[in-house]
Amino acid sequence: MTVQTTPAAPLAPSGLSGTMTFVMAAACGLIVANLYYAQPLAGPIAAAIGLPAHLTGLIVTLTQIGYGIGLLLIVPLGDLVENRRLILMMIGATIIALLAAGLSTAALPFLAASLAIGLASTAVQMIVPFAASLAPDAQRGQVVGNVMSGLMVGIMMARPVASFIARFSSWNLVFFLSAGVMVLLGFVLAARLPKRMPQTRLSYFGLIASMGQLYATQPVLRRRAFYQACQFAAFSLFWTVTPLLLAGPAFQLTQAGIALFALAGVAGAIASPIAGRLADRDLGRPATMFGIASVAIALLITHIAPEGSTVALALLTLAAILLDFGVTMTLVIGQRAIYGLGADLRSRLNGLFMATFFCGGAVGSAVGAWAYAEGGWILASMIGLALPVIALAYSMTERRGVTRG
Repeated sequence: MTVQTTPAAPLAPSGLSGTMTFVMAAACGLIVANLYYAQPLAGPIAAAIGLPAHLTGLIVTLTQIGYGIGLLLIVPLGDLVENRRLILMMIGATIIALLAAGLSTAALPFLAASLAIGLASTAVQMIVPFAASLAPDAQRGQVVGNVMSGLMVGIMMARPVASFIARFSSWNLVFFLSAGVMVLLGFVLAARLPKRMPQTRLSYFGLIASMGQLYATQPVLRRRAFYQACQFAAFSLFWTVTPLLLAGPAFQLTQAGIALFALAGVAGAIASPIAGRLADRDLGRPATMFGIASVAIALLITHIAPEGSTVALALLTLAAILLDFGVTMTLVIGQRAIYGLGADLRSRLNGLFMATFFCGGAVGSAVGAWAYAEGGWILASMIGLALPVIALAYSMTERRGVTRG
């Protein structure tokens, strides 16, 4: 089987306007937030729908499973179906899933809605390659970086926003409000997004089958996915374990305090536009190494001061910012690199890239929780440190030019 590489028709040789870039960045942030609203609310939701305590993790897990399935089976449709129509259909499905979650009074309907939210929220991974396709080659990294900054802000803001709303109302309102936001977003995108018809001439099953060949024949994709799997595993480990550490006897922070700590990570989103511009200037390789090293340094500095001290808390907050900065930097540069491999391959490449490092994140969360239970922050952070060290060692073998694709 041969993967077709017919170029997609150029749509916007003059590039994206600032307004359109902002709209796409905001759309990414608002959509991806749906994946994370339930995380701080899992306890109250489980109690309300009659879900046993030992199954509470399913509330988050099924959303993540749905997202992972969508990355592999739905996102590739961006190489086959008219992009604007596909994105609007996915937003419509997101609205239905959010309303179903908010209206659920029993475990099974809510869990089914959680799975559907994950599947439908993959619309965000259709918008990013769409934006890359609209951008001229010389500005592609800048555009991807700007759009990804919206996505990263959405990820980091979702949990504290959900906690704040639920504190003054109910968890149901979080889903209803998000559904309302999705309705407004759908109208905005319907009015603003241009049409883009891919040139790929494969059937759906041929499209999915081609992804295995893409992974086997694209070393840039494999390398970039490995870097990001290590980075995201460290990211997920950190954000799984630090709430447990901060709530523990050493720091004794309240949930409000932990939410404020999580907000600090939003500052790391400034890496997105910086990384995009560096990639456009063919500085992706040193920027990648800097991003990976930032994650390693973030985990190291958490051990400078005695656990539980004010200095330790300040260093942990700095580590959160530095870690998010490093992960975001390598993510944007990685996307810039794989989008240069072929205009008609971008959705499939993006799906494979995201699915690979998403698996890394899942492993990081699981290992982090186990490590913290077995050996506290020392063991968890040392495992987290090993991940960027491995990625940094591998990056030393990269030939110049690979980063850019």
